[in-house]
Amino acid sequence: MKIKAKLILGVGLLFLMIVLLTAMSTIFINRLSADTQNILVANYNTLNYSREMHIALDDGIGDPKNLNLFESNLKLQQKNITEVGERELTDNLARNFSGLKQTGSDSFLIRAVRKDISNIMLLNMQAIQRKSEIAGKTALNSIFWVDLTGTLCFLIAFTLLVNLPSNIANPIKELTASIKQIAAQNYSQRVHFEKDNEFGMLAASFNTMAEKLEEYKASDVDKLMMEKKRIETLINNMSDPVIGLDSNQTILFANNTALKITGMPEELIVGKNIREVALQNDLVKSLAENLAAETGAIKSLPVKIYADNKESYFEKEIIPIRIVPTGEEEEVHIGDVILLQNITPYKELDFAKTNFIATVSHELKTPIAAIKMSLQLLENKQVGALNEEQRGLVESIKEDAGRLLKITGELLNMTQVDSGTIQINVMPANVEEIVAYAVSATRAAAEQKQVQVAIKIADNLPQVLADKEKTAWVLTNLLSNAIRYSYDNSRISIGVTAGDNKIRFAVTDTGQGIPPQYVDKVFERYFRIPGTKKEGTGLGLSISKEFIEVQGGQIAVKSDFGAGSTFSFVLNSLQTNRDDAA
Repeated sequence: MKIKAKLILGVGLLFLMIVLLTAMSTIFINRLSADTQNILVANYNTLNYSREMHIALDDGIGDPKNLNLFESNLKLQQKNITEVGERELTDNLARNFSGLKQTGSDSFLIRAVRKDISNIMLLNMQAIQRKSEIAGKTALNSIFWVDLTGTLCFLIAFTLLVNLPSNIANPIKELTASIKQIAAQNYSQRVHFEKDNEFGMLAASFNTMAEKLEEYKASDVDKLMMEKKRIETLINNMSDPVIGLDSNQTILFANNTALKITGMPEELIVGKNIREVALQNDLVKSLAENLAAETGAIKSLPVKIYADNKESYFEKEIIPIRIVPTGEEEEVHIGDVILLQNITPYKELDFAKTNFIATVSHELKTPIAAIKMSLQLLENKQVGALNEEQRGLVESIKEDAGRLLKITGELLNMTQVDSGTIQINVMPANVEEIVAYAVSATRAAAEQKQVQVAIKIADNLPQVLADKEKTAWVLTNLLSNAIRYSYDNSRISIGVTAGDNKIRFAVTDTGQGIPPQYVDKVFERYFRIPGTKKEGTGLGLSISKEFIEVQGGQIAVKSDFGAGSTFSFVLNSLQTNRDDAA
């Protein structure tokens, strides 16, 4: 017999027994319910009416309220005749009550009425007892037949439970053992079942597969497939997302991590062109950028992806795959690998560092400001005169406090850059005001070193589109650096020119300049030229670069080692905005 027929027979028989048991239970429960309902509806109501009439009679029917109560319950009783002889008792009660209403308080009629009520109650109580015995017999009968049917169902179910699983599980167990042998590359394994059921057909198919695998194992393709499986397993177990493409940008593979972060199933990615997938998935679209470049491995800015139940950061790297085909000499580009490296732990550490620096810097500004205020009070002659040595100490403290205040300001600016909270308000600004602010802020330092600051601003300059405060800070920083690294009694020039709808600010000094190997590094954070004795944090130029670039400008440096340096930056002019509007 086929497995399907066995299952249909077994399950169908169980189903029929369940239906039979349910039907019998329903029938007997309905019978028992009907018997019980008969007691409740018929006899219970009569007893209740009789009780109410007794109460009215005890309280005295001379009271109109009690008389009405008796009459209303008597009428209800006349409509609720259910037992043999109950009508005659009820009619007799009605006649005696009618006579009692006419006489008022005849004691003989009162006793007669009470007796009639008692007889009606006795008759219904006897009926309740009789019907209760009938309901009990119905209940016992119901229990017997339900138990008999349930026992029969249990025996059939137990027989199926013992025999049916083994008929199905034993062949499956044998087939599983054979499959394990095949998995262990023992391709000579065969399975033998009876031929007239599904397991027989499955055994025949399995044996055919084993024969083909045995032939396949003897070929070289087996070794290639084994290596392919080894590489696929390695890629799938990588914790970093990896996507492989062929030369036509068709996705060859995507490991489990890549599928997880894209949120797409494998069948919608593998075998599809990445440009088509990018139309349906914004993350894949960002990963597909820069694929056309074939100049070498490409790294991009970190990509923010929601992974591991949180926002995570991945560094994308596109690695081109090139080979030299057999018999040829030139490399051929056969595809690319997109590799995403999870840098979330490093980003979290960087955020923690930024928050720590911001908190410390902010907390330091308050005591430094208090120190400077105290110094101003000490310098005030109304507080008291200082001798020469005290004035020197105050001046030294003042310089150190100013240096600390500048450092904390640079650290706070740096944390704004790191956290992306730079507030930029780009508006038309006057070039002369920006230059004047920078010169005024650095005048004391220039006079101390007797450095002359020459200003050359081109005529008829348009307004510059910039954040006036941030731009003035950058120019002040460049001018302050120029003064710091210039010799005493030297000259510094500030030049502002216009061209190509841009405004160019340049600060040129005649100091010692920058060694050529360090020119490209001066805008890196914390970088200081080795061997320099000048104090600083190495943050000013890095922050200046961020401030200028976030306004859409560029900053650059040219240096002639031993002769001086020129730091410059360009910003859009108001003319640019007018041209765009036109």
